[in-house]
Order: sequence, then C-alpha cells, then structure tokens
Amino acid sequence: MAPPRERNQPLKGRGALSNPAGRFERHQREAVDDGWYQEEVPDFIPTSIEPDRARSVIARNDSPDIPFEQSINPYRGCSHGCVYCLRGDTPVLMADGSARQLARVTVGSEIYGTARQGMFRRYVKTRVLAQWSVIKPAYRISLEDGTELVAGGDHRFLTERGWKFVIGSMSGELQRPYLTQNNKLMGTGWFAQEVDKDSEYKRGYLCGMVRGDAHLAAYHYCNKEGHRTTQYRFRLALCDGEALYRAQAYLLDFDIIAREFLFQAACANRREMVAIHTGMRWSFERIYLLIAWPPTPSRSWCAGFLAGIFDAEGSFSGGNLRISNTDLRIIDWISRSLREFGFRFAIEEPTGNRAKPIKVVRLLGGLREHLRFFHSFDPAISRKLNVEGRAVKSEAPLRVKSIEPVGTMRLYDITTGTGDFIANGVVSHNCYARPSHAYMGLSPGLDFETRLFYKKDAGKVLEEELARPGYVCKPITIGANTDPYQPIERRMRVTREILEVLVRCRHPVTIITKGALVLRDLDLLSDLARDGLAGVGISITSLDPSLKRAMEPQAASPRARLEAVRQLNEAGVPTGVLVAPVIPALTDHEMEAILEASAAAGARWAGYVLLRLPYEVKDLFREWLAAHLPASADHVMSLVRQMRGGKDYDSSFGTRMRGTGPLAELLRSRFQIACRRLGLGTGRQQPPNTSLFRPPLPPRSGPQLSLDL
Repeated sequence: MAPPRERNQPLKGRGALSNPAGRFERHQREAVDDGWYQEEVPDFIPTSIEPDRARSVIARNDSPDIPFEQSINPYRGCSHGCVYCLRGDTPVLMADGSARQLARVTVGSEIYGTARQGMFRRYVKTRVLAQWSVIKPAYRISLEDGTELVAGGDHRFLTERGWKFVIGSMSGELQRPYLTQNNKLMGTGWFAQEVDKDSEYKRGYLCGMVRGDAHLAAYHYCNKEGHRTTQYRFRLALCDGEALYRAQAYLLDFDIIAREFLFQAACANRREMVAIHTGMRWSFERIYLLIAWPPTPSRSWCAGFLAGIFDAEGSFSGGNLRISNTDLRIIDWISRSLREFGFRFAIEEPTGNRAKPIKVVRLLGGLREHLRFFHSFDPAISRKLNVEGRAVKSEAPLRVKSIEPVGTMRLYDITTGTGDFIANGVVSHNCYARPSHAYMGLSPGLDFETRLFYKKDAGKVLEEELARPGYVCKPITIGANTDPYQPIERRMRVTREILEVLVRCRHPVTIITKGALVLRDLDLLSDLARDGLAGVGISITSLDPSLKRAMEPQAASPRARLEAVRQLNEAGVPTGVLVAPVIPALTDHEMEAILEASAAAGARWAGYVLLRLPYEVKDLFREWLAAHLPASADHVMSLVRQMRGGKDYDSSFGTRMRGTGPLAELLRSRFQIACRRLGLGTGRQQPPNTSLFRPPLPPRSGPQLSLDL
C-alpha cells in the first residue's frame, strides 16, 4: 500500500507546485492525513479532457477595466505544461559532472540544462522543479554513434532544425515536427558507464593521489641519547574535501588510519586547507606498497589512477582537460592508462623559466571525450568537472538511425528551470485564469493544468445564441480568460469551430493568445479582416527564452510569437501586442525591448497589464518564486505590494490592471514614452462595424406540412 502524500511534499505536475483548495469548496482540505487514501496512489498527474455542456458560450462583462462586453472562452484550464518523457534508467547530467538515472533524480537536484546566450546555445546549471512518471507506449531512438534513448511519442529532443517530437505525421491529429532519419540530435552522445570501484580502483586512486600531491617520506636522525632512529611521515593536504575524504576512506579500507587536522586556516586570499596524516611505521610501509607501480595494471587500476592523478594535478578550464607533472614516470603512466581506454591526447611542454621541466598531458576530442573521462573514472573534485558555459555543439555522429516501438512501460519526466535537461548526452525537452477552476470545485493549482474542459458543440450553441431575436451584435473577444490556442486546440478545434460561425455571420471578433497556432486560422481571420471585423492581440511576457520556459513551459517561444505578429499583419489582420504580465524586478526591465521587437514585427498597437494575484493565485505565485528565484522572492513581492497599496492584490476597478503609487506611475510613463517613440497605438481601437452582421437562420424543426384545400 502506498503511503499518503504529505501536505508539504510537492505534487508532481507541470507549472504549479501544489494543489490548493478552491475558495468555493465547502470543506477545506486537511493539513494531515485523514486515513481515506486509495491503495494505489498515482505518482503522476494525468491530464483529462472533459466536455463542458454550457447552454451559452458567450460571457457578458460590465467591468470598466475591460474594453469588451462579450467574450468566449473555448476551454476551462490550460495545458501549457510539460509532456511525459524517458525510461527511468536514462542517465541525466548532474551539476557536479556526474550522471544519475532519471528515476533517481529528485526535486531540488541541481542538473544541467541549456540556454541560448548570444550566437550559441550553452550548458547552464538549473534546478529540478518537479518529477513524475506515467505508464504509456514507448519508442527506442537509436543514433548513429550507438546512443539509445527510450521515450514516449510525445517527448521532444533538440535537433539541428529545432525541437522535434519522437513521433508525428504530416497531417491529421499528430501533425507536428517529428524526428526522421535526416535529423541530427544536439549534444555529445551516450554517457560512458563508470568503472567499478573495486580494490584495484582504490589502489590506483591512492597511487595517483599520493604520488601527485602527498608527502610520504622517512627521516633518519639521532636522538638526544645518540641513538639512530627513523621518523615516518605521511601527509596529504587539500583544499577540496571531496578528494581528501575519499582518500581517507580508501586508506581505511586497507586498514590504514589517517587522522584529520587543520593544515592551514583560511585567510584573505587563501582557502582553508585540511590534511590527513599518520606517523606509524606499519601505516607508512603499507601506503608505500599500495602506491607501487603494478607490473601488469588492470583496467580498474588505470581508471582509479587517472581519477586520483586528475584530482591531484589535473585541471579543466577554457575547454581543455590537462594533467601536469614534472615526474616523467607519472607522465608515462598517465599516457599508458589513457591508451587503455582509447583516449587521444597530446603531451606538451610549456615554455618559461622553470627549475624542473614540466610535462602536460592534454586530452583531445572536445566535450564528448571530457565527459567520457569524468563518467568513466569519476574524479572526486566536482569543481573541476564544471561544463557550464560550454557551447552545445559536437562532431559526434548523432544522426537518427531508427525509431521503433518497444511496448508499454513506465516513463519518467522532470520539469526544470530551463525547460530542458541532458539525457544520455542529448538535449531533451521537458496563467492568470487559474481562479476560474475554483468555480467548479477544483483547485486552481495542478487541477487547472491537468483537468481541462472544452465547450461541447460550441459552434452549434453559438449559432443558436446569435439567431435569437433579441441578440444585439457587439464585438466578441476570444481568449479573455484561458488561451484559445493552447496545445489541445490542435486536436479539439473548438476555437476554429467558433471562428467558422463568426465568419458566416460576419460577426466582429478579437483574439487574445500567446500561441503561434493562431496562424492556422489565418484564412478565417483574413476573411473577416477584409471587412474590418477581426483583430488579434499576442501576449508576450519576456524575450528571454529561459525565463519563458520557467514561466510558460509549453507556450510558444518569444520568437514564434513575434513571427505570428508579423505574418498576421502582413495578411491584413490588425495585430498588436500585450506586454503581460509585467512582473516588477523580473520582467519589467524588458518592456521597452518587447515593444521595440513588436514594432519591428509590424505590431499596430500595444498594451500592458501589471501582474495580478487574485485569490489563490498569490499563493501559487509565491510557491513559484520560492522554487525558481528564492533569492529574489521577497524583493519581488515587496515591489508588488508597493504597486498594490500595500497588499498582494487590489481588485478595485480602474487600478487593478495598472496598479498605484510611484512605481506604477513610472511604469505607465515608460510604456507611453516607448509607444510614442515607436508609433504604437495605446488607446481603445476604433469599434468594428457591426452593420454587416447576418444572424444565422434558425434550425428548422422538421419538414413543412402542406395544406390540402
């Protein structure tokens, strides 16, 4: 029987980190377990899509802050989240340079993702925000170099042509970019398996560490009585405790006790240095035998030796892995051990005046070989294994060789701060409307992302409303609450069904979305726009792709949204941009840059909305800040309160969209100055012509009866 989920344990989901009670639930959720839990507690959050059989699809609004009286929301909830992923034994690149199985990666772990910086996508460190699993059909992706990945069909990998799903089609419900044998995945390719840390590995590690960095000597002298005596001394002093304590543990495995002491206290320009030592003759002689050069070294010994000598004398910086020493015997053993594992290397001699000539062994082959070195031999000092900032490029042969189904199995996925992670050497991918779910007795947290409702027979219901004798034509806004072009629209097509009715009736409409899928309906929108009956507002929160991935993980990229602005305007559909939500100390500095990029894409007007935190959303946003930006969370909320009259949110008409106070006024002035400079309209747009409206014919109840007179 699975144990109950604790209240403070993050649920495994997409954007929200918890599932707080809706404000209309009669009974508040208990903070402790009440004993009524199922025997099988799922460790993932499934997505459900249910019909919402409403008698009306048009919502009326009388708020003075909203520039429309009628709106349609095709969906309740929003699926802008992550998709399910990879087999549990897939190795993931951790921030310390090691690889860990995906099933063992936990929330809060630091791993590597990627982010675009300048001309290149680069490796960056990020945190795991959620982890979950699901049982579903899986596919094996085999690459040219032998890399294998097992993933769900909805998972995405980064290719030389952008993100692509494992499976898809050229048309139909699965029409989307998908992997083919012409694609090359981005990354370094398969991660090497670590050599077993047996006794031979430990001997090799101690040989490399002690010969590279320890003091091992016997001193002969005469004492006060004139007797000749010998003092035995072993000392290993390091700034990096990881290698020091590994060496101490390995010595203990061979019954050698080396005690710890402070070798050097920290000062202004030096780190603290701790040492281990022993002065016992037996221990000294035992260590001397342990580090002897073996007549026929095993692979395990070579692996341990390379790990030890790298911890003692190695470096990894500027994209180069080097091991230096003045002892030619050590250089020879480094070379011999590298050849044992098939590594290519160069031996160099730095120029300069030196008392003793030094040799440098430099590993060749780029990041792919550097990671193979780290994963095969497992050096202890994690700071030397940092690949942050390295460009995601490789000469590895990562072309897709085959994709084949392998049956149904449990697959795992994680959500990260960058929206991606490194799986077996390749780059793997991973809303203000939340309170509306509370009206249905559901949580505005994870329920909002995973329990979705669509307007059943929306086109038919809309036609009936528009055909009523008392209906007065007024512009309709689609997407005022939830995005009409979220991912499920590709399959459900509710938004398109509504637009088709509006086109037939020549009814004016405005669409608000952050989804590039709006371009699919360009034929309908351009038809309406020819009569001045259509307009579109594209919401852009940030131009930073990494921040977008954290805030809106499944929404279109900033570049895709700007491209939608360009194509819509070129097709004659008046399109503007909403800078929303503006989050102080997080996205507010981007306002001018977003407006400039939008104007360059052809935007005709612009607006902005200050971050709104009504009801339960304020708690979800605090959770998000704590997970993503813990150091800035208090500062962000402090500025929010300064713009909301000292509260997290003020719902007063006239100020809830813009805020109050000096900071809110400064934001308003910046927006207006930028729009004037760029020629973007900011006022209410001219109301569309409603005289072209043609009510649909009412449905006929049956065949007309004839009168036989």
